[in-house]
Amino acid sequence: MTPARRALRAASLLAALLLWQALTIWDVHLWLRFEQFPTAGEVAAELVSRASAGPYWQDLADSLRRIVTGFALAALLGVAAGTAVARSRLACDLLTPVLEVLRPIPAIALVPVAILLFPSNEQGIVFITCAAAFFPVLVSTRHAVAALSPVWEEAVLTMGGGRLRVLFSVVLPGALPGIFGGLSVGIGVSWICVISAEMISGEYGVGYRTWQDYTVVDYPGVFAGMVTIGALGWLTSTLVERTGRRLTRWLPSRAAPPRPEPPARRRPAAPGTRTPRPASDRLPAAASAGRDLTEGVSP
Repeated sequence: MTPARRALRAASLLAALLLWQALTIWDVHLWLRFEQFPTAGEVAAELVSRASAGPYWQDLADSLRRIVTGFALAALLGVAAGTAVARSRLACDLLTPVLEVLRPIPAIALVPVAILLFPSNEQGIVFITCAAAFFPVLVSTRHAVAALSPVWEEAVLTMGGGRLRVLFSVVLPGALPGIFGGLSVGIGVSWICVISAEMISGEYGVGYRTWQDYTVVDYPGVFAGMVTIGALGWLTSTLVERTGRRLTRWLPSRAAPPRPEPPARRRPAAPGTRTPRPASDRLPAAASAGRDLTEGVSP
């Protein structure tokens, strides 16, 4: 990314913060009511105060542990199930009906199921996080594998490669762009569901702390938790996207094609000199002269 684009993005974020500060300082009350909102300065001060205490970092570590565990499980299961459904007719017939029935159910609606299934809230939250990220990864992997050209697989089989060689040398590398597209979506959905699950049934974590601040009407603390959630989501999403770009460096770049070189100009001939004709102009004349000579010779 160029420095100009970085500066533009920083300016966009700064403009949003300044707008927030202006709306809350002036207590704007049109259709939207900003007089109850804390100012950006108050939220920043609250965030600095919390960052200097131990409980803030403990909540941060708890939420990150849950998101990493659930997302890793969802990535493994989603890629495996998506590949199996796309390449095996038997797996497609067995798994697709069940998965298509479960896919429309919101992951946060599985909180009662998690409470009934798992002995602890920690395991239930990880289960909800995994369920949230599983289906985006599954669907993207299934479509990416199904869209691969069979020519690559046939080439590996022709050269003596087996099914495992095809899987790890053709199918998974070829589907990586689509897989990482699903992973980028999945990490965002995971953060939504892990925060919601912490608010409902958690004991620690950023979501739990944000909900506790709301119950005691600590609005600067609520907004400090929201800023923390947004920063964590942005960092993890950026990490997934950069990992995907590094693993798919073999893809053609989006650089602009080189401009064609202009045709070379001929130098003007000096006065009194004869300009030679190009070879393409002399060939028809030579061919005509040869034809005339051959026609004049009797057999």
